[in-house]
Amino acid sequence: MKMKKNEFPPGWNEQRVRDVLEHYESQSEEQAVAEDEAALEDSSQTIMGVPNDLVPKVRELIAKRST
Repeated sequence: MKMKKNEFPPGWNEQRVRDVLEHYESQSEEQAVAEDEAALEDSSQTIMGVPNDLVPKVRELIAKRST
């Protein structure tokens, strides 16, 4: 069976993915909670629920804004 080559979003590569995994896998529960709480207090970001069927459109809008 032929393996599919990994494709990463712009700005990402295998090392960056490994670094992110290492960060989250090595966190204690207390560290994870503190990180989540800090994100909720960031006034430059908004956290909201999005219906699952709208997620692709939201991602598309974010991608357009980022480019």
